[in-house]
Amino acid sequence: MTTRRELLGSIPAAGAAFALGSGVLFEQGQARAQSATAPLAGHFHPKGKAPSDHTIKILQAAKSTLPFDDTKDFEEQARGLIAEMPDRQIMADAGNVAFDRSEYDFLDGTGEFDSIHPSLTRVARLNNNWGLYEVVPGIYQVRGFDLSDMTFVRGKSGWIIFDPLTTTETSRAAWTLFQEHVGEGLPIKAVVFSHTHGDHWGGIRGIVQPEDVAEGRVEIIAPGDFMQFTISENVYAGNAMNRRLFYQYGLLLPVAPHGFVSQGLGHRIPAGSTGLIAPSRFVTEPIEELEIDGVTMIFQNTPNTEAPREMNTYIPEHKALWMAENVTATLHNIYTLRGAPVRDPLNWSKYISEALQRFGQEAEVMLASHHWPRWGNERIQEVLRDQRDLYANMNNQVLHYANQGVTINQIHNVYEVPQGLQDKWHCRGYHGSPEHNARGVVQRYLGFWDCNPATLIPLSPEDSAPLYVEMMGGADKILARGQELHDAGDYLLASEILNKLVQAESDNGDAKDLLADVFEQLGYQQENPGLRNSFLAAAYELRTGIPQGTVASSSSPDVIRAMSTELFLNFLGIKMDSRRAEGLEFTLNLMTPDNGESFLVELRNATLTNISGFQAENADLTLTINRSDLELTMMGAADLVEQIKSGIATAEGDLSVLVQLAGLMVDFDPRFEIMPGSVARTEIPHAAALEAEIGGTIAE
Repeated sequence: MTTRRELLGSIPAAGAAFALGSGVLFEQGQARAQSATAPLAGHFHPKGKAPSDHTIKILQAAKSTLPFDDTKDFEEQARGLIAEMPDRQIMADAGNVAFDRSEYDFLDGTGEFDSIHPSLTRVARLNNNWGLYEVVPGIYQVRGFDLSDMTFVRGKSGWIIFDPLTTTETSRAAWTLFQEHVGEGLPIKAVVFSHTHGDHWGGIRGIVQPEDVAEGRVEIIAPGDFMQFTISENVYAGNAMNRRLFYQYGLLLPVAPHGFVSQGLGHRIPAGSTGLIAPSRFVTEPIEELEIDGVTMIFQNTPNTEAPREMNTYIPEHKALWMAENVTATLHNIYTLRGAPVRDPLNWSKYISEALQRFGQEAEVMLASHHWPRWGNERIQEVLRDQRDLYANMNNQVLHYANQGVTINQIHNVYEVPQGLQDKWHCRGYHGSPEHNARGVVQRYLGFWDCNPATLIPLSPEDSAPLYVEMMGGADKILARGQELHDAGDYLLASEILNKLVQAESDNGDAKDLLADVFEQLGYQQENPGLRNSFLAAAYELRTGIPQGTVASSSSPDVIRAMSTELFLNFLGIKMDSRRAEGLEFTLNLMTPDNGESFLVELRNATLTNISGFQAENADLTLTINRSDLELTMMGAADLVEQIKSGIATAEGDLSVLVQLAGLMVDFDPRFEIMPGSVARTEIPHAAALEAEIGGTIAE
């Protein structure tokens, strides 16, 4: 079987001119202004390096194999522009900049960069929207303010909005621009949350308030079980997901040619505030037709596709097919790097196929929650078929290889997307990469183990690494060989041995610096933003450490209020340090009269459990508190013992149970170490992203 390494090695280098991040043009073979092993003037990090000649050859080779003569996406992306937003920044209510379009000005024009994969440069330019667009008369989009798009559909007496972005501030700015040019002063009559990920509902308070929904002025429509999955997907491992998000989304990287470029689906997550208002109407049938403010809409529920709960929508009046995030201009994530349950690509492909057959035979425009619309029935059918085949092939062919013994540790070097799909821009890996998605398919069906008993109960890396270092002859030999591999462009091999040294000697600054150099070159070479960001983020932390600073709450008050009591109690079991609970036992009855809930909570065997609808006859403590008051405790805004003392809550029995329970809890910090020795060392000026209230709401 030909491996990806062998294929890369067989590609001849192209001689096209590339541009340095500074914009200086050079021809291959010219003297480089900077050595690839010396710090690069103008790089955002003092130790940052220029792309090596090896990296440049790989990027040039990639350019020579991609269909850059196909410019259809640029025509569609530019179509229908009504107005750009005059301001270049959207300010957050907290006083910081929520989103700054000017950061991406380096992407304007047609210049090329030797530190960015040419395909990534292309999609980043396509994501450089900054305004209001007409899709067809009666349907409009604001694009470029956020990771996602905001869509407006004209109703009989007002506007129906699909997916109100991630933050209050970007959503408000989109609505303001829309009203200035198209809105006619008409009110919002309904909002559709297409699915459970936070960049599709987090901005709701920028355009709607809870009383609008409660008093019937605005209807919020979402797929069935929306609230349950919106919260649960991001709670149990939420802190770990937040930390991993710093790698996938490159939150510590400045927007720059040698840093963050784009996230593929759009640009960076805004640094604003998020909110959530519970839907007032749920779509529960597989296919459900509703009339919303005089507009007929046919909803197609597509559970367990791009999100646990998601729905497409067809609007017959406009022959418009809204594909939510099930079909965008990219291969999406089967396995998302920040962590989430692995998705089902075969199921996903079948729902796309159903949409093609039900709606795609007559649709004349197709739009989604990211990227730009597609016009014309032939174009729509092409994209739907290609995306259907993309996910089906990934599922089927990965399992084809797995059934021949290819393991999770090999599949990314074996599986390749069929050439016919590789040649389609809308099938390129701008969010999910073929490499990490292929591993995700194996994980979904077979799990983490490669079936080699040597890897069944492996030592932790920091425990096994010292033996590797010893057997390789010590740090000096590894550093020397690592430098040779680096200089030869064998970056993956270099990372193998240097990672062992860093794991064994976390205080070895030379090893960390060289590994950072290796990661940086690997990052420059990636087409996929998540892979690029992860390599560059690791290089950043190896060189600088994890920034200190205030970390915002991981969830907004709206999200915490939406958390079920059972979910909250389950999470307490995760926050509890079992080692502290050895030998402790208690039984707690919890009652919340305002919503009629009751729970039996028990601590036994250093494990905290709960069950709804039961009470113990001889509980150590019975606590009665309204759910609305318990929420203040859940948010950390009130002390439970103080609520009891003030009469807000009542307690019968041993109050020391609450003191014991509180003493068992651990506060999770999303700045835990990933790369060895990357301890918090410095305050970093551009690390404001740490304080952005991104929480666990982004689960793309």
